[in-house]
Amino acid sequence: MTGQEEAYIEEAFRTNWIAPLGPNVDAFEKEVAEHVGVKAALAVQSGTAAIHLALELLGVGKDDIVFCSSLTFVASANPILYQGAIPVFIDSEPDTWNMSPEALERALKEAAQLNRLPKAIIIVHLYGQPAKMNALKQIADQYEVPIIEDAAESLGSMYELKASGTHGAFGVYSFNGNKIITTSGGGMIVSNNEIAIERARFFATQAKDPAPYYQHSLKGYNYRMSNVLAGVGRAQLKVLDERVAARRAVYQRYEQALKELHDLVMMPELQGTRSNRWLTAFTIKRESSLVPDDLIHALDAEQIESRRVWKPLHLQPLFKDAAYYPHREGEDIAADLFKRGVCLPSGSSLQLEDQHRVIEVIRHTAQFAVLNKKVL
Repeated sequence: MTGQEEAYIEEAFRTNWIAPLGPNVDAFEKEVAEHVGVKAALAVQSGTAAIHLALELLGVGKDDIVFCSSLTFVASANPILYQGAIPVFIDSEPDTWNMSPEALERALKEAAQLNRLPKAIIIVHLYGQPAKMNALKQIADQYEVPIIEDAAESLGSMYELKASGTHGAFGVYSFNGNKIITTSGGGMIVSNNEIAIERARFFATQAKDPAPYYQHSLKGYNYRMSNVLAGVGRAQLKVLDERVAARRAVYQRYEQALKELHDLVMMPELQGTRSNRWLTAFTIKRESSLVPDDLIHALDAEQIESRRVWKPLHLQPLFKDAAYYPHREGEDIAADLFKRGVCLPSGSSLQLEDQHRVIEVIRHTAQFAVLNKKVL
């Protein structure tokens, strides 16, 4: 917390705006829209709800196809199932770990030949690193398929001087408790299409018809953000730039301290982008004697939380029957990143002494792995 949240919360209590909606919600939407440079925004209960609304706005329904990044959290794809639609997963590419333009182009070409083009493409900006939006958007535009940017992890990131989440038809942010700024739980859908955002507002408020009584002609959702939580978000937004700077500094300290360990390869940052470095992640080279699980267990023994990168969705039991397009024939980048990738403690408030402790455990574990291999 920044210390400024209480003023907004107290104002909500003082004016009795406790129920969903209210001045903080309106202001938070306006402030986020201005910050990222779009015309309209809608605050909702989660990033998942925002993706769901984006699919609803694009007319995605039963048996429609939606393409989605595979290397991501399940929340990126669950809304596809909510709509009764069919997910098709697209592999990553090595420069950003995000959706592969090569795989997307091949998938769209095949879909066009079958006259089964997707209704939408969900592109995830993994761990804060923007995807190759120019290439991806050019391919999507060729087939006239709209893009939903899952920027849940990348608020504050930039792609060619333009905010992450503002390149597609709709962008989605998350304010979950682990994100770079938080409202405890919450999300937002943004767009330059003001009419569409107003339509989303209608769906998110139980789709109540403009009548002098409660009348409902369409299916709606209870997705609006509370006025109290929006107040938290307003205070958090004021320090977004500081949070990005702090996360990038955490990454840079890791990069500098671990560069002597040649078996570790840090997650890249594509030229022309500026990642918020929401999570610092790296891969371990295939030929290394160090393996991710050994490192994770060594950190855990010192009460330091780390984790593998996301298990790709095409490998999840939930999506065992889903189609998948690899980066290139016989080259599954997402599965390889999952096999070799590790995420480290990266919080904006991570203390120097704590980060040094993480670094020392990594160094010691890596050196032990090398020595152990020599003995064997």
